[in-house]
Amino acid sequence: MSLPLAGITVIDLGQVYQGPYATLLMAKAGAEIIKIEPPAGEPLRLRTALGRGASLPFAMLNSNKRAVTLNLKSERGRALLIEMVKRADVLLENFAPGVLDRLGVGWSVLKEINPRLVYASGSGFGLSGPDRDSLAMDLTVQAVSGIMSITGFPDGPPVKAGAAFVDFLSGIHLYAGVMTALVERAITGQGRLVEVAMEETVYPTLASNLGFLYNSDGQVPPRTGNRHGGLAIAPYNVYPAKDGYVAIICVVENHWQNLLAAMGREDLKDDPRFADNAARVGNLALTDAVVQRWTEALGKNEIFARTKQHRIPSAPVRDLLEVMNDRHMHERGMLERIDHPELGDIVVPNESVALSRRRPRRDHAQPTHRPAQ
Repeated sequence: MSLPLAGITVIDLGQVYQGPYATLLMAKAGAEIIKIEPPAGEPLRLRTALGRGASLPFAMLNSNKRAVTLNLKSERGRALLIEMVKRADVLLENFAPGVLDRLGVGWSVLKEINPRLVYASGSGFGLSGPDRDSLAMDLTVQAVSGIMSITGFPDGPPVKAGAAFVDFLSGIHLYAGVMTALVERAITGQGRLVEVAMEETVYPTLASNLGFLYNSDGQVPPRTGNRHGGLAIAPYNVYPAKDGYVAIICVVENHWQNLLAAMGREDLKDDPRFADNAARVGNLALTDAVVQRWTEALGKNEIFARTKQHRIPSAPVRDLLEVMNDRHMHERGMLERIDHPELGDIVVPNESVALSRRRPRRDHAQPTHRPAQ
């Protein structure tokens, strides 16, 4: 069946996670992605020298793409890029601001060569402003954006998120920006510059924690461990089980009543300490203790089965091996096994945006790097 981005050609100058994830989503939707790498290969490819496992991220993010090696520091390399731009719909890059401008192939030049071009730029802090030229990686943006200040336990140091979620969150925004600009171009016939700043994509995720500021007369939000970031919902925590941990959250009062039934603690139904969410937040330690006395006597999957039966938001804490082999995502087509020429049998993600239904098709592995002569 026809893919929604069939006929769209994307020049992919993305590197590491942010840019390549945005173009991977485009590739999955049918766009022709031409990945351009420097003579030595892009930074993520270079990590493959560390061992087999270090090759997996590159394989995950660069399937269904074609590739070419260009030295953009040479006149010939820049000339070849310009020829490609003349026939392209999108150019995406996530270099530091100004890099392509200094090479003479930035937005101000390319828009004159191809007025229909959508030029997408991903960076840490955007193309303007006093922090424009600050170096940015997922870790440093987690630090400067406030994420680390609210991650971890109150008696411990700031902690980064385990996943590189800022890179991928901003990559999703890049994809959305390109799609928005392509819709506009279909109406106006004109391309435009799209820019995404990693720091700016993070701010909305802090909503609960920012709310704490207004409930505490400006007191800085504490690190709350696995409790709600704004300390505004209870129970909301990760509780110990006999064989691991389980996450449980009661968003509405019905969830709490259902949890009391699941725990066999209907005797607490009329207890004023747990009468509503405000009361439970006011007795947070006691609320958690009631739930923990129940969870620590059971296995995590047994807890999940009981909470699922009673319609309570809950999930066992799974390790990555369990997630990689998740039956649900495999049956939906989100996860797919491919035979990689270097890594063998691996699991890669399909498109996260399922348009009507996922198309059954096999991925092809990332392009092989051939250094320029």
